[in-house]
Amino acid sequence: MIKKILLGMTLLMSMVSCTEDFTDWAHPQTNPEEKAVAFGDGSVTPVDYVIKLADVNTETVKVASIVAPSSTNAAYTPTYKINFDGQSFDIDAEGNMATADLANYIVEKYGKRPTERDIDATLDAWVSNGATAVKMATSATFQVKAEPVAPVIEEGYYLVGDMFTTETTNGWTKDAAKAFNHSDKDVYEDPVFTVSFETTKADQYWKIIPKKNIDSGDIWAAGVVGPKVDGDDSMTGALTNGDAKAGKIAKAGKYKLTINMMDYSYTLEEVNYDPFIYFIGSTDGWKSNDQKLALVDDAKGVYTGYVYLADPNGAGFEFKFQRAQGNWDTAIGAGTFVSFGGAAIGVDNGNIGVNAGEGVYYMDVNLSEGTIKATKVETMGIIGKFNDWASDAVMTWNAEEYCFEATNVGVTADGWKFRINGGWDINLGGSINDLTAGGSDLKVAGNTVKLYPTRKTSEKIFCTVK
Repeated sequence: MIKKILLGMTLLMSMVSCTEDFTDWAHPQTNPEEKAVAFGDGSVTPVDYVIKLADVNTETVKVASIVAPSSTNAAYTPTYKINFDGQSFDIDAEGNMATADLANYIVEKYGKRPTERDIDATLDAWVSNGATAVKMATSATFQVKAEPVAPVIEEGYYLVGDMFTTETTNGWTKDAAKAFNHSDKDVYEDPVFTVSFETTKADQYWKIIPKKNIDSGDIWAAGVVGPKVDGDDSMTGALTNGDAKAGKIAKAGKYKLTINMMDYSYTLEEVNYDPFIYFIGSTDGWKSNDQKLALVDDAKGVYTGYVYLADPNGAGFEFKFQRAQGNWDTAIGAGTFVSFGGAAIGVDNGNIGVNAGEGVYYMDVNLSEGTIKATKVETMGIIGKFNDWASDAVMTWNAEEYCFEATNVGVTADGWKFRINGGWDINLGGSINDLTAGGSDLKVAGNTVKLYPTRKTSEKIFCTVK
């Protein structure tokens, strides 16, 4: 009896192997014949090739061949579930599961990088009387081998072109190439790269070089990226890494080039930086936008300044910047940045956040490079000749007036400055009516000093001395 069952199973498996109808996805590379695993008194045999999901154009994909376990009820028709790491998905009697289920599982588990994934799987057989379903058998573990859908994305990219040519440098060489900015995430999780640049002439041509070409010294090796049409001066379009042509920038100006290598698209935008960006966030329930950072580098779009961040409503220490007060369409959120420094973090809802709690923060925002750094002001101090430049007279934050204040400090006219956290990296000087980073010594005498750093009531950072 046992010999007959085994012979029947072998014969059935042979028939399945010879007659099953599946799409030949670009002649998938086969592995050595996969071994069947136990499934009650039936069996499960995984397909003997890596399933390349990029080549699958059907709603279901075959992952295994199934010989059903037997039941005392000869009329039963089992249903099946395939299990990956605690998750269960429908699979039919021919071993086909939804392509989307397999693709989504791989992306959620491993990410989008197009690498072969060997997934441990088991199969369940269920029988039902119409009211109750009972699991009758679970198979031994077998492997489904699959590769997710994703294009080739290099670890980094560089821009070359006419706009980088000078009297001494050829703009189409490795030496002139300008690196795209990217976050610290895997490129298949974050496929967006950005670069900012300026061209002083019209009709400047460009191409994109993958990092591997830069590293090898042969920038024109395979993999160069560009538009499909030579001289395309469109501000948005499609890219290719096969027979790439040169794009063209039609007029002089400052530009930001954004490429999304998951869908091989690009966007060029002409950049004009406003004098201020406006802080809005949890400090006052997202109602006020009168704290602001000032533009200090109009070539790179660098803004600096101080903001007071609180969370009176318990919603989180989060904020954004508005380019124009009240305009959310062009707001600057976490998605603008590829790098967060100091206490700055990105949060899931697209806001920017901090990880150091309530307080005043010095912000350094570089829009062309896509970076933001937040330094918490643990101490705002006054230092100068009055205390022999030896130690800070520490100021107290006044949340009602949005100022730091110190009384009986005794500053003198022979020089003093403000600095944060007992160091000189971030300090203020110059004029009491227009304090600037790294400015000259202040030469005003007095005992009560109030520093207004957030530009809440003025376009300048200023202080009063009495």
